[in-house]
Amino acid sequence: MQPGDQVRVCRSVVVYNHPQHRGEAFDMEGQQGEVFNVLNDWKGRPISPTLPVVVAFGKFRAHFREDELAAV
Repeated sequence: MQPGDQVRVCRSVVVYNHPQHRGEAFDMEGQQGEVFNVLNDWKGRPISPTLPVVVAFGKFRAHFREDELAAV
């Protein structure tokens, strides 16, 4: 996945920080967004984050694993 790719959340991922559902459980499955960034290095050093893919849904951004997303 590269920044700018359109993706859809294909698995049940519950977040509690969605702007319209603040503090409540919100399932992101089926939501479509754009890959904002793929985290694989920090200050030039390789890293292995648990949730490396940052997806933007308008102004809201969330972190996902690659197996939770499908290309559109």
